[in-house]
Amino acid sequence: MGTPDLADVKWRKSSRSANNGICVEVASLSGVVAARDSKDPAGPALVFGPPSWGSFVRVIRSGRLDLR
Repeated sequence: MGTPDLADVKWRKSSRSANNGICVEVASLSGVVAARDSKDPAGPALVFGPPSWGSFVRVIRSGRLDLR
């Protein structure tokens, strides 16, 4: 998979994001999902294929990644 062009994608933040700066923005592209740190929009983005994104979301929702 080549690197997708993220210049004109529409990023969105979760409605559950706190105002403490710890949040992620996501963008849906054709066949992939990109994620980035909302504090660093010019920084790097991770790009997930559908199976990997689904696994990532399931782990987050399960609470197994309590990062506090």
